[in-house]
Amino acid sequence: MSDSSKAGLPVGIDELLEQVRAAYERVGPEEAASAAAEGALLVDIRYAALREKDGLIPGALVVERNELEWRLDPQGSHRAPQATSHDLRVVVICNEGYASSLAVASLHQLGLRRATDLAGGFQAWRAAGLPVSL
Repeated sequence: MSDSSKAGLPVGIDELLEQVRAAYERVGPEEAASAAAEGALLVDIRYAALREKDGLIPGALVVERNELEWRLDPQGSHRAPQATSHDLRVVVICNEGYASSLAVASLHQLGLRRATDLAGGFQAWRAAGLPVSL
């Protein structure tokens, strides 16, 4: 815990990201692809304009960020069919790996302790030469 958070002072976004990311292990593009092959759920939270511009990861569940918790909570009335268990392995993907980290923190609060995110986001996936559909 930083000195500012210990003192009850506001925490900046960089410090918040550092704190959030310290609570779990992020994955790289190849690890995310392997996790998906082993049954993990890839969840793309990028907004529509980015998906239309850059394409989609085949097999990823598209969930707008503002709906994420409602769609992935296994106990929720608006859950996606894939949200079957709190033990579900989830890899959250945003454009560059920032918003996804904050999303993972929220999923952890819902009990989805195996949730992680893709370091570098969709852009890292594409740069690694992994499949993208347009």
